[in-house]
Amino acid sequence: MHKNAKGFASRWGVILASVGSAVGMANVWGFPNKLGSNGGGAFLAAYLFFICLFSYVGLPAEFAIGRYAGTGALGSYRAAWSTRSPKLARAGQTLAWLPLAGSMCILIGYAVIVAYVLKALTDSLVGTLMTADASEWFASFSQSSFSVVPFHVVVAVGTTLTLLYGAKSIEKTNKVMMPVFFVIFAVLAVRMALLPGSAEGYRFMFFPRWEALLDPMVWIWAMGQAFFSLSITGSGMIVYGAYLHADEDAVSIAQHTAFFDTVAAMVAALVIIPACFSYGVDVGAGPSLLFVTLPAILQNIPFGQVFAVILYVAMVFAGVSSLQNMFEAVAESVLHRFPKLRRGWVLWGVCAVCLAAGVGMEAISQWGPWMDFVSIYIIPIGATLGAVTWFWIMKKEVILEEVSRGRPKLRREVWYAVGRCLYVPLAIVLCCVALGMKIAF
Repeated sequence: MHKNAKGFASRWGVILASVGSAVGMANVWGFPNKLGSNGGGAFLAAYLFFICLFSYVGLPAEFAIGRYAGTGALGSYRAAWSTRSPKLARAGQTLAWLPLAGSMCILIGYAVIVAYVLKALTDSLVGTLMTADASEWFASFSQSSFSVVPFHVVVAVGTTLTLLYGAKSIEKTNKVMMPVFFVIFAVLAVRMALLPGSAEGYRFMFFPRWEALLDPMVWIWAMGQAFFSLSITGSGMIVYGAYLHADEDAVSIAQHTAFFDTVAAMVAALVIIPACFSYGVDVGAGPSLLFVTLPAILQNIPFGQVFAVILYVAMVFAGVSSLQNMFEAVAESVLHRFPKLRRGWVLWGVCAVCLAAGVGMEAISQWGPWMDFVSIYIIPIGATLGAVTWFWIMKKEVILEEVSRGRPKLRREVWYAVGRCLYVPLAIVLCCVALGMKIAF
């Protein structure tokens, strides 16, 4: 198959770029929010189950198919389906537009969230956030049309500029952003541990109420969060797989990515959940966790402005690193489908669509419900379509040969059986349950 010559320069470059894609608002906002509103420790147990499963089969499969095809979603699905029969190539490429559209849907809503974070960072720097009533401050722009357009433009244009040189740009920026992110959140977690009453937050996180697992929505939210957190969307990580060298161990890279992503999610929860319990606020408060609860807490601790700036800088880094993957997933597939186009033109086109749709979303203040809809329905459906393709359509020997490159001791039959007989059916069942409950209610 075609191989993209502009690959990552090093193994850690691949891992940091993948971690950068995975670590983002799904960790900093989504994970503590879902943990808080779905039973605490019980949700954590379900989430960790899905993380282990997806990092063993789902994520390596996306890396492997991207490397096999040497391109993003459109070319990868075409290549996978053509292993079954050349006549199915067009059907595979057509199907790929669905998860690719999912990545675009994520990108649109995600850019709005990062624009809000940039607004919070700016107001932290000038001190406005530290003196305002947090609820009124958040309402002043979250419920007003076109209130963060300048920040939205900076986010979309800035992300585009970091991508103009392909994998090289992604690798270099994430080598800076990801280590800084982890250091910042580790410092914040230590600070929050010193708050009075924080111990109750740790009990909520780590001592499950197991009866909560009888609620199917806990499992559905955990599955959606795990897909979202690891960027397993049926398109996102495929493009990074296209930049892997032939001898890289896709399973090991996937597991490293999942490990650091889970650490990031846990550290974010260790910042937010204990703080919520210390100040007696709702741990399942949704977007207001970042933009009302935390500002109110930071206003009341020593050096609060310093910690606010540190927090929102880390979140901007996390958001941009994830946006890079979404931009790249869409742009690379379009370039593969229309090779005469220039990379810069396509990236600026994606940027324009992101801005236009995002501004429309800002006008109706619906980014929160939109992102919930994306995370529980669009992302799992895209990931499930990919899973069916890799484990039921693509020829077994082809996917096994590709995923075992760089890992000759992989227990291939076990890996394939887990993917085909556990990963795929579980994803299908939970997607159907989620859709059924959506229709019913």
